[in-house]
Amino acid sequence: MFEKAPGNYSAYVSGLPGCIAAGDTREEVEQLMREAIGLHLELMRESAEPMPEPAAWSEFVTVWV
Repeated sequence: MFEKAPGNYSAYVSGLPGCIAAGDTREEVEQLMREAIGLHLELMRESAEPMPEPAAWSEFVTVWV
C-alpha cells in the first residue's frame, strides 16, 4: 500500500508486518519498498520463518461517468 502524506510518501506491506518505507517522492518510496520486501523475505528465509500466505488483494475498478 502506497500513501501520500503531508510532506512525504510512505508504503507498507500488510502481509509482512514491519515491512515499511518512506521517502520524499513516490519513485523513491517505490524503490525503497522493493528493497525492503527483498530484505524482509531474505531475513525470514535465514530465520527459517514460514512464508506468509497472501491475506489481502487489490483490484482496479474503472468507473465511466
